[in-house]
Amino acid sequence: MEQRPVKMKKSLLIRDVTLRDGQQSLFATRMSQNQVDRALPGFKDAGFYAMEVWGGAVPDSVMRYLNENPWTRLESIYKVIGDTSLLTALSRGRNLFGYNPYPDDVIEGFNRNAIKSGISIMRVFDALNDTDNIRSTVEFVKQNGGIADCTVVYTVDPKYSTRDKIRALLHAKILPSHIFTKEYFLQRALEFEKMGADMVTLKDMAGLITPGKAGRLIRMLKQSLSVPVDFHTHCTPGYGLASSLMAIVNGVDILDTSLMSFAGGSAAPAFELIQLFCNRMNIDTGVNLVAVVNLDSELRSIRHELAEFDSTKAFPREFNIITDTLPRDIDQMFELAIAFAKADKEDDLLEVCHRIESWFGFPDPDDKIRDAEIPGGMYSNMLAQLKQLKLEKLLPRAMELIPLVRLVSGCPPLVTPTSQIVGAQAVNCAIDEAKGEPVYTSKSIQFVNLVKGVYGHTPVPVDPEFRYKIAGVREEIPYDTKYYRRQENPVFEEYGGVKLANDEKEELLLELFPSVANDFLKRRMENLYMAEIHKVEEEKSRKFWIG
Repeated sequence: MEQRPVKMKKSLLIRDVTLRDGQQSLFATRMSQNQVDRALPGFKDAGFYAMEVWGGAVPDSVMRYLNENPWTRLESIYKVIGDTSLLTALSRGRNLFGYNPYPDDVIEGFNRNAIKSGISIMRVFDALNDTDNIRSTVEFVKQNGGIADCTVVYTVDPKYSTRDKIRALLHAKILPSHIFTKEYFLQRALEFEKMGADMVTLKDMAGLITPGKAGRLIRMLKQSLSVPVDFHTHCTPGYGLASSLMAIVNGVDILDTSLMSFAGGSAAPAFELIQLFCNRMNIDTGVNLVAVVNLDSELRSIRHELAEFDSTKAFPREFNIITDTLPRDIDQMFELAIAFAKADKEDDLLEVCHRIESWFGFPDPDDKIRDAEIPGGMYSNMLAQLKQLKLEKLLPRAMELIPLVRLVSGCPPLVTPTSQIVGAQAVNCAIDEAKGEPVYTSKSIQFVNLVKGVYGHTPVPVDPEFRYKIAGVREEIPYDTKYYRRQENPVFEEYGGVKLANDEKEELLLELFPSVANDFLKRRMENLYMAEIHKVEEEKSRKFWIG
């Protein structure tokens, strides 16, 4: 009897971002070590391909708000997870976690210690998409046995107002457009592959990539690269789920998701929704779904504990992905979404994905962010800056100035930290204007350095005359690390002659987070000293009573 060939399942690797990007997006990175520890057995059982657990805001936040050691956070996760999932960290290349580039010895020390402490994949990005700023990290990660994940940062062209377009027309000026084309992103990815990237991520931190663009970019990257392609996005403007489905349909190798209780809104799409799509497309994620159900229940409890930091306070519907059935109309929405994705019908796809997300209880799309095409964090920071000055009425004008500020500063992508630099400067310009002063009368040192070239090459060259006006030089001047000065590691005689930082890892904390680490390490030193004093006093008391 003739045997029919067995149809093999396609596969999709899942990088879970719950413990880093998920909690950072929704709860300001406030998960304590105890809360992380409670979730780790579930993550080990789930068996995701990779878990993003470190970097980003984690090292700063655990010291600043939780009085915990970032290295201990990483090492404790690795102790439980082991090699079940590859642990991932996020850094900003030569800038690591700050603004100015660091010398090679600091970059090497950070990456070596991160890998030694449990990181397998170092995801590295540069806010300007300047590939030169990533080169040294790739080299040091690979030297130390890590996997170099190079990130192409997704962004959009400046969105000019009608007033700006009319003004440009009257002055016979051209407002640049078609800067961030498919070819632009592909060129960055090809440069990364050439320099030794083990994988390339299309990373959309602001959630601005539409499903159609996501599908076309992923398809092009898969056709052009020989290394795996990962896709990362957020749900803030309402594109996240639909764009992720388009990435899957177009052959993405790895997809970033967050577990349901830490997903949606300003965070990544929910793994559970992606799994429901994969079930219908005969795609294997390799994830233990029984473990996921139990793990999300624990995460839901932790989210209740984080209520004061919860940015939405909108809990998704409780749904057991193994035993629960969907209402017929919602079930049909999943089938329709797949059909619309395969047919590249973006509007129809978005409509059904929004209906799916609404049924599951995820926040509605943020129309302000979608229409303005800026990151949610950038908008909230600008509003907070103006509220502090009781000048909220200037927000619409500040928003209108964003494209012009981007334009004169070389059209930097709107991601951390350039989104905050551009946003703060747009606010400064709006205030200058309201005072009757020339715009750029008030300017931050970060904006001056961006225009000067300190942070690297901008996507579009800065006009030399504008650079001279802002920074006093006409030529681009990159940061010279020979002027870098290492942080001091003082000895405290009053605490027994001990140094503030005891080893290389603590010295790195001082280098990367000078103020926060100084406070953290000093508190720890004081606590240890007082504990030792208490111990000595107790011993003296015990001997006295014994006789």
